[in-house]
Amino acid sequence: MSYSKKIVQEVNLEFENRLAFVESDRNRRLDIAYEKAPELLKLDTEIQKTSVKILGAAMQGKDGLSEKINAIRQEVNALKEKREKILEACGLDKHFTDYKYVCELCNDHGFVNGQVCICRKKELTKRQLDASGLGRLLDTQSFESFSFDYYTEKEEIKELVSYLEEYVEEFGNNSKSLLFVGGTGLGKTHLSTAVARVLIEKGHNVVYETAQNIFSDFEKDRFRDHYDTSYEMLGDRYLDCDLLIIDDLGTEMVTSYSVACLYNIINTRLNRGLPIIASTNLSSGEIRKIYHDRITSRLFGEFSIQKFVGSDMRKLSKKI
Repeated sequence: MSYSKKIVQEVNLEFENRLAFVESDRNRRLDIAYEKAPELLKLDTEIQKTSVKILGAAMQGKDGLSEKINAIRQEVNALKEKREKILEACGLDKHFTDYKYVCELCNDHGFVNGQVCICRKKELTKRQLDASGLGRLLDTQSFESFSFDYYTEKEEIKELVSYLEEYVEEFGNNSKSLLFVGGTGLGKTHLSTAVARVLIEKGHNVVYETAQNIFSDFEKDRFRDHYDTSYEMLGDRYLDCDLLIIDDLGTEMVTSYSVACLYNIINTRLNRGLPIIASTNLSSGEIRKIYHDRITSRLFGEFSIQKFVGSDMRKLSKKI
């Protein structure tokens, strides 16, 4: 698992808050119960003392230990039955003062026997999905929802989808970077989202953003107040995530600064063994025309080029 540090911190705080609420909520209900039946407080004190009795029995040696523990357990069960009857006599449910956990598997600690609980995994995944930049695309775009109906070159697109399904299955350090090349409406965004969705659900930190917004964030970092220690570097999320998906490469305003940023992103991530998926509507010739040789040599030399061919699927689907 490699969720972003920020998300892990947020989830840690979430579980701390859950436990604090569970404790305060139980204390509130205990106060109600004690007010209705003051004898419950004495009974709870007796129940709490049983742990001391078990410890004392263990310290006396192993001889007859199991019998002693069984006797203590029977005493506890009798006290609990008495407690339940008192609660019901007060008009309260016998479980009224129990801890009310959100997750009964881990009691809201997030771990079960040293392993991450399913509830914590779900919370981490949810937050990573929210932070990925994919937004509502995740609601509709997946491998399962991808349609081949409007493609004339069905075998080519089916091979590409199979390749991407294998890509996410085997994803890890030093996975290949990909360059999606093709016109608008050919499924580049849909399949990028599908890849991101699967990897996030597997616990990977995926960031999806348009080229224009990425360079804008680096521009903000450039003119930040260097004396502001609370400033969070926006560009770091693009350099550190497990997979960076750059959408609409080439639609940004190309300047010497944006070109330098793009080279820095590509060079830094490739050197760290962190893959990129970049999609563009430009042809290889157009890419070579607007970007520096240092960038194009990386894009066409170290990325796996995945070509999308055909007619605009969105226009075709509207006609039918």
